[in-house]
Amino acid sequence: MERISSEELQGHSADVVSSAPAAATTATALPPAQGMFDPDENRDSCGVGFVADIKGRKSHQIVKDALYVLENLEHRGAVGADPLMGDGAGILVQIPHQFFAEECAKLGFTLPEAGRYAIGQFFLPRDAGERERAIEIIERSVATEGLSVLGWRDVPVDNSKLSEGVKATEPVQKQIFVTCAGAAADQEAFERRLYIARKLLSGDVYEADWNGATKRDLDSFYVVSFSSRTVVYKGMFLSYQVAAYYRDLHDERFVSALALVHQRFSTNTFPSWKLAHPYRIGRA
Repeated sequence: MERISSEELQGHSADVVSSAPAAATTATALPPAQGMFDPDENRDSCGVGFVADIKGRKSHQIVKDALYVLENLEHRGAVGADPLMGDGAGILVQIPHQFFAEECAKLGFTLPEAGRYAIGQFFLPRDAGERERAIEIIERSVATEGLSVLGWRDVPVDNSKLSEGVKATEPVQKQIFVTCAGAAADQEAFERRLYIARKLLSGDVYEADWNGATKRDLDSFYVVSFSSRTVVYKGMFLSYQVAAYYRDLHDERFVSALALVHQRFSTNTFPSWKLAHPYRIGRA
């Protein structure tokens, strides 16, 4: 690529400003297209991968292949001075009904058929008292939208591969299982109700008084996903750490016909658990 001196760049900027209409007050700070640079292609550098079975057949292989894609997106993410601290990564999959039905049965509650219940994936405070209060707010908020809580499940994780810096902000992760009357008849209406419930409960938790503070700007509370179709597993990871952290992803019963993976590259924001993998929902 041909180099441009600072004098030439300043001169170019001056030409742009002087030739602009009188009403214009700003000009682009980017140089013109040259060599391998094109200002129209100036965008962020996150890595995204998608794996799907075009016939809609669910399998654990789809999940494994997606995690393999994610591991090979490591070059699309950033690493800090701590080599084990990344900007965040995650995976979105269809809800593996058999897997969750069997796991929830072990916990003492029964799931209805696929599509008639939803899973809310939550980041919750590590402090036990704050966590119980957040759960109470969540359950009260979803009841307001006519949703019934079937039960909660602790998400099994292994943080042994995380750095101490990441562990310091690691939230507790739980899944809530909810249902509502008529969910099977109109899943689109169910999804809309879940969206409203998510916005409502998020606001209720964020705006509550937590000893003079809020949870809005902290990683200690966040709705990772809330859907009857898909579920998201994510965190402040390097690409390969997603599979190492979430034990669910290694179960052969954990099947999907599609998977969307994301490796984050922070630009004007700091890494955080909640900013990883920005896709909450997918049409599955």
